[in-house]
Amino acid sequence: MNKFYTIGIDFGTDSVRTILVNTLTGEVLSEGCSFYKLWKESKYCNSKINQFRQHPTDHINALKTSFKELLSKVSNSTINNVMALSVASTGSTPVAVNELGIPLALTEGFKENPNAMFILWKDHTAINEANEINKLAHSKKYIDYTSYVGGEYSSEWFWAKILHIMRIDESVRNAAFTWLEHCDWVPAMLTANANPLKIKRSRCAAGHKAMWHQKWNGLPSEEFLSDIDPLLTGIREKMYAETYTSDKSAGVISREWANILGLREDVLVGVGTLDAHMGAIGGEIKPNYLVKVIGTSTCDMLIIPKEEIKEKVISGICGQVDGSIIPNMIGLEAGQSAFGDIYAWFNKFLMWPLENFILNSHVLEKKSKELIAIDIRENMLFELSEAAKVLPIEDTGIIALDWFNGRRTPNSNQALKGGLVGLTLSTDAPKLFKALVEATCFGSKKIIDRFLEEGVTISGIIAVGGVAQKSDFVMQTLADILDFPIRVVRSKQTCALGAAMSAAVVAGIYTTIPDAQKAMGAGFEKEYIPILQNTEIYKILYAKYSIFGEFVDHKTN
Repeated sequence: MNKFYTIGIDFGTDSVRTILVNTLTGEVLSEGCSFYKLWKESKYCNSKINQFRQHPTDHINALKTSFKELLSKVSNSTINNVMALSVASTGSTPVAVNELGIPLALTEGFKENPNAMFILWKDHTAINEANEINKLAHSKKYIDYTSYVGGEYSSEWFWAKILHIMRIDESVRNAAFTWLEHCDWVPAMLTANANPLKIKRSRCAAGHKAMWHQKWNGLPSEEFLSDIDPLLTGIREKMYAETYTSDKSAGVISREWANILGLREDVLVGVGTLDAHMGAIGGEIKPNYLVKVIGTSTCDMLIIPKEEIKEKVISGICGQVDGSIIPNMIGLEAGQSAFGDIYAWFNKFLMWPLENFILNSHVLEKKSKELIAIDIRENMLFELSEAAKVLPIEDTGIIALDWFNGRRTPNSNQALKGGLVGLTLSTDAPKLFKALVEATCFGSKKIIDRFLEEGVTISGIIAVGGVAQKSDFVMQTLADILDFPIRVVRSKQTCALGAAMSAAVVAGIYTTIPDAQKAMGAGFEKEYIPILQNTEIYKILYAKYSIFGEFVDHKTN
């Protein structure tokens, strides 16, 4: 039997991860990973104003390095049987491009300009623009273009971000021919598509982030966009009307990129998709099962048969889009703007004395100080989890809000901030960490509740991502609070695996994505079952979390 392979590429927040998969068995033959060098140095970012930008060279260099590692571990005969590759990417992560589809940051005069770079998904500099979009969309002057993105447009999304850049940077505004999502740019680059008007745009990114919908024949109207700000006049005609699902081909890899990556020149490139949605595919999503991609933030996805959802419009989420996950199924998205990021913040918070005193101390030698710092930094969260898990599940009075990076769902509001209440002189680091973990899990329950309130059936929960695989404490807490069993996917590269599955359909190896899932799925490595007595106590704490959240929401806005 012939062996056919595909490659899944996952452009994450911090790195590019690649996997090479046997499409007949799902066996992962090789993996590659490369971190973004400039991003790791915090170049072009300003966390004080929630500005997070990434340079295209970071992505290009990391892709090359990741592929070099990936293909160094397999034979030439395996490489020669790679049929297709597909891309998963963060989003909404748009960039301004010129007439040739080249990001402005790769052209003269813009190489050090953060506004000419990719505006990362968690960049919240466009809060005012998002508010203006919502105000006009809800004015009844036009169709409510936010209705299929949960009724609230977010500063994390496409139109708010590009309008913000156009307002603050005349040079970028004048040089930009149009704007591309990252998941559209990468396939265009790999296929040498130099005409931005002919790039096959992702249905997923367009529907969930740019208010594209079949009901109004594509993007919001020219009149609506111009009414938001005259700067948007004329930009719609340089965008797109058609969109494509991830089972479609974006084209054939160019000779240049085939040589750079070490592939044959007839390898097909799939239409790109947002990373979490590819993760849902890799996590073997099926109708009415919620897939939680748990990492720095969360993305929660469901697929619903069209005949079940009918004309129902779900409010307060991050969109419902036909084909955004599985073609011919309605994809629903929700999420939290911070999950693992909150634990990382607490880790960094506790590291302050070490980094500012111990590392500058003259008592210890340099090598010892460095080893101590590495040991503490790498093991802090594990030790906190071990200490927190033995604390009793009880009403300690400490309640935290998980809105450290704003609220994505329900009812997007990126201006909100996190909070703590109930601190006493007996509050220590494990108790506070436990409260933060509970807060992230309470935020997840708000999402579940929103779906249930809207009449959506949830038959089970599947978890993927680093947090899901690394932390028994977090996952058991999550199961207890959600009062649902949670199955954790075995694959450690679920988004890349979803991309490899999609590529197998692009190559014609399988007819549908569910067929590819059945053959290539990695299965599940563990299941967390709710502990009844914990669940009952958490119902009391959840009510207090809800009251605290309502207070902060109303009093700080």
